Amino acid sequence: MHTVHARSSAAHAASPRPHPLVDEVLRAAVAIGALLLLMVPEARGSHPMLGWLPLWLLGMPLVGWWAAHRFRLPWRDPAPRRVALAPRRRAPQALRRSPVLRRGQRTPGRVPPRRVA
Repeated sequence: MHTVHARSSAAHAASPRPHPLVDEVLRAAVAIGALLLLMVPEARGSHPMLGWLPLWLLGMPLVGWWAAHRFRLPWRDPAPRRVALAPRRRAPQALRRSPVLRRGQRTPGRVPPRRVA
């Protein structure tokens, strides 16, 4: 029976880079898929069993590579700064005016009472 220690799982979760072999295989898959899409016109089409081929040749390897890097975005700071927002107003919400109805008009959504014979 395997036991998971808090220290080992925390160290694994904080590891900044994926395994080098996984990274290398995913990079190669992205490069091969991109080359196939650029060089083979049939690779830009669709297959009856697989569906849209660019998704499988380039999209899925890119998403796998991104997932291996734990969905980090390169342009975001690790600790985003909070932007000071203007203070919210504490006044109560204004009441809505009822629509002005002409004589004989019913309010929208009102069902007239049924007459029982």
